[in-house]
Parts: sequence; structure tokens; C-alpha cells
Amino acid sequence: MHFSKPQKTEIIKIFQKFLLPIIRILGLAYIGLAIVLYIGQSNLVFMPSRDVFETPEALGIKFEDVQITTKDNVSLNAWFVPSKDNDLIGKGIILFCHGNGGNISNRISYLPIFKELGLSTMLFDYRGYGKSGGSPSEEGIYADVEAVWQYLIQEKQISPQKIIIYGESLGGAIASYIAQKTSQQNGKNNAGGLILASTFTSINDRASELYPFLPIRLLSRFSFNSIDRLPHIKIPVLIIHSIDDEIIPFHHAERNFQVANQPKKLVKLRGDHNSGFLDSLEIYRNGLNEFIQSI
Repeated sequence: MHFSKPQKTEIIKIFQKFLLPIIRILGLAYIGLAIVLYIGQSNLVFMPSRDVFETPEALGIKFEDVQITTKDNVSLNAWFVPSKDNDLIGKGIILFCHGNGGNISNRISYLPIFKELGLSTMLFDYRGYGKSGGSPSEEGIYADVEAVWQYLIQEKQISPQKIIIYGESLGGAIASYIAQKTSQQNGKNNAGGLILASTFTSINDRASELYPFLPIRLLSRFSFNSIDRLPHIKIPVLIIHSIDDEIIPFHHAERNFQVANQPKKLVKLRGDHNSGFLDSLEIYRNGLNEFIQSI
């Protein structure tokens, strides 16, 4: 199709009058969205609550309220829950790294399950969560889990091999961090095992799925990466994930499982992201029990 010179001139005028302003508006909106996500991404990653609305006592479970100080002098609140009144550790102790929302008071429903399996539990709040001081950041939270690990080793005199590191959702990246860090000294400080429950491969992988139209890896100020750490972790790994998870799709579990070293096990649950372990309680409990027995 050929246009005469007057027709071309008219087309250019229409483009300049109608289409060019629309393109400019869309471009500015895109840039604005990118700026908002860059500036406000901490609020998307961390959703802490300061309201500790109940303790393990609500379930009739005795616990020790603990204060732990990090290397950068932040005070963390934690709950040490023994497996039995007369048994400090039992078969082992769960070092529980919770997800990005709420605080440890939202996780007490795990405690009866762990106690039934003969496990003690260490629940702790990251900086900025619950009664812990400070404000959350990726490097800060890594310092938090290091401090809790050292507390268990030094203050409670617990053997590293008795500690099972458990990461829920965002906590999976925190759990994989401490699992790798503590296994770099000729295996002397290896934990007994690593459990990744309902967690992503990396926060940037998940964000890229949610915002495929944005250059997430250029905008992101976070890593929270498990998939790159798993090949370097030499302890038994259990991955638990619901195939119905609406927040972190199941293929993240499959990819993490693929790169993890043996021995490893994948347990498939049904139910949503937050309550799948209760919706599939028997499968969840049996998977945990088999893993604990194996290590």
C-alpha cells in the first residue's frame, strides 16, 4: 500500500496528536511502577507484626522465653520449647526460621506436631518482628539466625548434629544460609538436616514470575536464594510443599529438589500455602518422622 505525501503527513499528525501522548503516558507509568517497586520492595518482602497474641501456653506447652543478642547488638526474642519436661533435646531440636509475615506467635500450631515426634523447638523472631528489636533486612536476618545458632551451640551446649534447620516460606532461604555457612569447616559444625517447607528457589525467581514485564533482577535489592546454596549443602535435605500452593508454586520445590545433594526427599502436600501442613497433617507428620528417623 502506497500513501501520497499529503496522506503521510496526515498520518504523522494523527500519530503525534493521539498515539504519542498515549505512549508517553504508558512509558511514564512503567517507569513510575518500577520506581515504586524499587523504593517500596522492603514492604513487599517483610510483613512483620509486633503483636504477639499468644504463646505456647495457649496449647498447654511449657517454654522458656529467651533473649539473644546478635553481633550487631540487636536483641532477639525466642522461645525454647523442650520435647518433654525432663528431656531438653529429645531426638533433636528444630531451629525454626519462619516466613515473612506475622511473628512466632503465628507458628505455635507446629509445636504439638514436633513434640509428638520427640523434637524440641527453637522459635525465634527476626529483627523487626514480634518483640525483637531493630528493623528487618536480608543481611540483618542472616545475622539473626547466626546468633540463634550460636546460642544453641554455646549456651545450650547442643551438638550441631542434633539441630534440624527448618525454613518456612521466606525462612527457607534463611535456613539454607545457615545450613551452608555452618558446614564450611570440614563438616565439624554440620547440622543434622535441613527442611525446606513451602519455599521458593530465590525471591527474584518468584518476583520475576509475578512481574514478568519488569527487569526484576536489576531492580531487586534482595537475594534470599536457596537454589544456589543447595548444591553446596552436604547434609540430608527434606523438601515439603503443597501442589496447591497459591503463593509459591510447586515447581519451585521441584527445582530445589533437583539441585539438592543426596540424601534428599520430597513430600507432596495438598492445601494452601499457609495451612497445607494441617490440611495434609498425616502426610506431613509421616514425612517428618521418616526424615528424622533416617538421620
